Amino acid sequence: MVKEFSEKLHQNIAFAVFGQDAVIDRVIASLLAGGHVILEDMTGTGKYTLIKALAVSLGCQFARIRCTPDLLPEDVTGRKEFSPKTKDFEFHPGTVFTDMLLADEINRTPPKTQNALINCMETYQVSDGEKHYPLNESFFVIASQTPVQNQNLYPLSESQLDRFLMSLHLGYPEHDDEKQILAGENHLPEKTVSSVQELLKARESVQKVYTSDEMSEALLAIAEKTRTDKTVQVGLSTRGLQAMHQTAKAWAAMHGRDYLISEDIRETAPEVIAHRLIMKGGEILQKMEFRHESAIRMIEEVLGYEELLLL
Repeated sequence: MVKEFSEKLHQNIAFAVFGQDAVIDRVIASLLAGGHVILEDMTGTGKYTLIKALAVSLGCQFARIRCTPDLLPEDVTGRKEFSPKTKDFEFHPGTVFTDMLLADEINRTPPKTQNALINCMETYQVSDGEKHYPLNESFFVIASQTPVQNQNLYPLSESQLDRFLMSLHLGYPEHDDEKQILAGENHLPEKTVSSVQELLKARESVQKVYTSDEMSEALLAIAEKTRTDKTVQVGLSTRGLQAMHQTAKAWAAMHGRDYLISEDIRETAPEVIAHRLIMKGGEILQKMEFRHESAIRMIEEVLGYEELLLL
């Protein structure tokens, strides 16, 4: 059921987003795992098209927040305003009351506004101090992050980054794909191929994916490797370990299996781990590309060893 669901979504999104099969699959895995995604990319690489195509494919609501320096927390979550009609203050929902949300250039808006959004991502609700207003079960955020070498930015803290399930990178399309885009061959999907109800059922199936003791030990070994590796200052948290497990289960279900294998971990763990690592050394070693390569190296060191044990 999950395999068919993910294939339908992928095919529909691919009408709009050319040459990004790996990214599309990992966005779907994050959605199935109940997490959120952060993308570090320059403008104009297709972030809006990606999440808009996902929303169209599911037939659900979509909203976009442009994260500018003057964006207020209330613009994101909502605010109380006095109503002359009722002679009382009424809550007016903010942009987060949607299904699919693009937070564009999240590191251009101040920490207070960043925290308001991230708190919604974590709790799936908004509080005005008196009442709690639940968000949709299907609430899913893709936040884009401008590369850190640019000026006038508010970098996300380690604890804020830890709330994102996966970190992904679109980059520039290959020559042939960009040529098709230039010819206008890419377009947003014209039809809905699934629904929020089907998404929620698929998530239930992901929860039922079986994890053997051997696979649990492999996940634990990777987490411990990140904490003891000589190049790493701060490794994977327990929340990060749970995220790695949940994403691998989603990947297994997407490929028609109800049990976990090492390949599920290998295919998803680098994007779960990279943004959570704090490397030793200077600023250049903190760049996402370096952390991603370091995560792959540590995963391969562990899984290569674990696979020998499982023969």
